[in-house]
Amino acid sequence: MTHALFGLILTPVSYLKDLDYSVLQQCIHCGMCLPTCPTYMETKVERNSPRGRIALMRSIADGCLDPTPAFGEEMYFCIGCLACETACPAGVDYGRLFEMARAEAERSHALPSPGRKLLRGLLLDFLFRHQSLLRLAGRLLWIYQATGLQALVRSSGLLNLFPQSLRDLEAKTPVIERHFSPDLIAPEENPGSRRPPGDGRTYRVGLLTGCIQDLVYSHINRDTADVLLANGCTVVTPPGQGCCGSLHAHNGEYELSKDFARSLIDQFDLDRLDAIITNSAGCGSHLKHFDRLLHDDPHYAAKARFWSEKVRDISEWLVEIDFRPPEKPLPSARVTYHDACHLCHGQKITAQPRQLLAQIPDLDIVPLAESTWCCGSAGIYNLIQPDMAGKLLERKIGHIAATGATTVATANPGCLLQIQNGLAARGLNIEVVHPVSLLARAYHR
Repeated sequence: MTHALFGLILTPVSYLKDLDYSVLQQCIHCGMCLPTCPTYMETKVERNSPRGRIALMRSIADGCLDPTPAFGEEMYFCIGCLACETACPAGVDYGRLFEMARAEAERSHALPSPGRKLLRGLLLDFLFRHQSLLRLAGRLLWIYQATGLQALVRSSGLLNLFPQSLRDLEAKTPVIERHFSPDLIAPEENPGSRRPPGDGRTYRVGLLTGCIQDLVYSHINRDTADVLLANGCTVVTPPGQGCCGSLHAHNGEYELSKDFARSLIDQFDLDRLDAIITNSAGCGSHLKHFDRLLHDDPHYAAKARFWSEKVRDISEWLVEIDFRPPEKPLPSARVTYHDACHLCHGQKITAQPRQLLAQIPDLDIVPLAESTWCCGSAGIYNLIQPDMAGKLLERKIGHIAATGATTVATANPGCLLQIQNGLAARGLNIEVVHPVSLLARAYHR
């Protein structure tokens, strides 16, 4: 259990041993998850499967196994795509087990590496903790790109002096937006005379702008605000909001993720909002579990429950309020849709994004084979497991190319960036876009 002292919440002695044992007992070892697990299907090794990993977790909870480096490596070899949850007939809460297992690996220092510790501290504990510093880093990177310095460095051959792993990492550097979300979206915007959605009501909603989304895809945040305004919603976007902590919760920094959750909750007046809107699948899956994350916090437990009740993915919210279909068509396009893992498996949202696309006149929507199979992004998985992520990406790009689509729609920043990089590497001129951006374009017409 979590231990308290003078009202303070302290780190558990062991995340797996202190976990409700019934969660560990849910797995019935039926094997239904095996064909849905990308790592198992690649290696056919039992420990690389969900039930194999759960067996390792349970051994630690039972005191039969210590958190060894092999345990830590296995937990970080898992993608965390949650496809096993969708397939599981017993309803195993693998997402919770996955987070606790990685937190256990970090708590026990199962992966001792000074370089790894320094990098995680710099990124997770320092840079992402302060949105102003993250934006400063983004601005410096934008200057590096916009001035042509990045292109010069790449063409000069200077990168050949560095190890292949660093060259591969540099090639994945995202293009930073010129303007971040606070420059594009006012703290409060009113729909004015715009018609309300089909249900006739008007709403007041909070908009989450994220961290990486804010730097790389701030235009998607602007598109999200425009779509909400077009459907009679007053949009409240606090400029001081930062990271939601999903990267931290998914990468073993469970206690740190609680700090981010508390800070984000404090940014919004929940009593005055009908919903909290997110357009990032990975973040949304985490945001909806603030109630579980802060259940033992005497000051935030009730707020977190209220928060979780209000969080909606943008597609989920628009369908819920019976959004207004655009009146004018977009230029003819052949569109296919990739299901972001944490939207389809984590939040069980599959129909709503497709409903958004189906309401845009003249779009030719074609199905994508294995649309729910992970593209290999998975937060920072493509950075820490580049070989496996690369195999998944090649598989995904092959299916996209086979559709003949001119546009790929997907609802997560990591997927957007991963698929963009994969298409560019193959020389395929296919646009990658968030579904809400296509809807915004149609409204603008």
